[in-house]
Amino acid sequence: MRAVDIIMKKRSGEELSREEIEFLIGGYVAGTIPDYQVSAWAMAVYFQGMTPAETGVLTEVMLKSGNVIDLSGISGPFVDKHSTGGVGDKTSLILAPLVASLGIKDPMMSGRALGHTGGTLDKLESIPGYRTNLTVEEFREIIQKDGFAMTGQTKEIAPADRLLYALRDVTATVESIPLITASILSKKVAEGAEGLVFDVKYGSGAFMKDPEDGEKLARSLVNTGAAMGKRIIALLTDMNEPLGNMMGNFLEVEESLDCLEGKGPKDLMEVTLELAARMVVLGGKAKTAQEGRAMCEAALASGKPRELFLNNVRSQGGNPDQLLELRGRYRSPFSMEIRAPRSGYISHIDAYQIGLAGVHLGVGRNRTEDVVSPTAGIQFHKRYGDLVQSGDIVMTVWGKSDQSLKDAKPLIEGALQIQDSKPALRTLIRKEIAS
Repeated sequence: MRAVDIIMKKRSGEELSREEIEFLIGGYVAGTIPDYQVSAWAMAVYFQGMTPAETGVLTEVMLKSGNVIDLSGISGPFVDKHSTGGVGDKTSLILAPLVASLGIKDPMMSGRALGHTGGTLDKLESIPGYRTNLTVEEFREIIQKDGFAMTGQTKEIAPADRLLYALRDVTATVESIPLITASILSKKVAEGAEGLVFDVKYGSGAFMKDPEDGEKLARSLVNTGAAMGKRIIALLTDMNEPLGNMMGNFLEVEESLDCLEGKGPKDLMEVTLELAARMVVLGGKAKTAQEGRAMCEAALASGKPRELFLNNVRSQGGNPDQLLELRGRYRSPFSMEIRAPRSGYISHIDAYQIGLAGVHLGVGRNRTEDVVSPTAGIQFHKRYGDLVQSGDIVMTVWGKSDQSLKDAKPLIEGALQIQDSKPALRTLIRKEIAS
């Protein structure tokens, strides 16, 4: 078997066999098949696609390239959530303790910010002392104690994905639904979760710009995951605007605490509760999403999820008392205000431009080795649909330096649109797709 023949076969639009996929991916991980041949294959997949069977095999092969976390000995059920990425998306920090308070264990492996999208690990690491590089044994112990743990991907988990993701990033082959599906599921299944809820985002600040493409990805994730024996639900959610009133690492930790205290912004609470409700259903604690949501709302009112979150901060090396003391005060000394250039209604705050501004400010990164700022970010005082007068403060912005503010300002001002009439209500959740 030769890699070049596999590339030619896929270039012609033919279906690859299990043996061919195993040969290619196994050889890449072992170092016997070079980057340039796998790059050519990835580009062929980008243009020709893969059948559901091929996507399933690729996911399985990537999963088996590493270890699967053994959660035996810990009572379940185990359910996790994954977002395809956005701006201001801090739902993971709220969901994990929320569902844990209802008896559902969440073994959460998360990623870092890259490009315009934020990263859960960067947000957590803005809490002084918080560790996200847990060993597998620490991960298990904290799940057993707190009901959830949040860590980064270890070298032992899906090494094929780590290699292939880095290659796709520099060869313009990221936006391939089969490759995205295999990348996400190989990592998520390796966590040991029995059920998975996917928040598949579409819009300017999302990976998938069009809802139709978002739905294709959601269906691919649901169908491939179900074929692997997992219970899957996907929600298709709007990411044309930033989610919540805060964008930034520590700022989003603060807003997550607000939500755990029942004081979060309406859009963030809506998306979080709908995702959590599906996790409760997959965990067998509720029969319908409506019942699951009611349970989540009651749990938030009890204060238990907030207590579990603070317990987890302590378990993973942070100091919950220090976290609460820093709340509202942990800010960069470099700041500016963005004011409304005219009177009217805010009709759009473009999530993509805000995310790019975040990279300049120090919230995100262009390269994996870039260092992020815990205290940079944006607070939105006015949001979509709000009436503003000329000169009103719409945003407060914090950056890692004065220069970062200057670099970000044109993007932030360009993201803000104001019109004379009140815009139509946004539909945050477009569709549910289940296995």
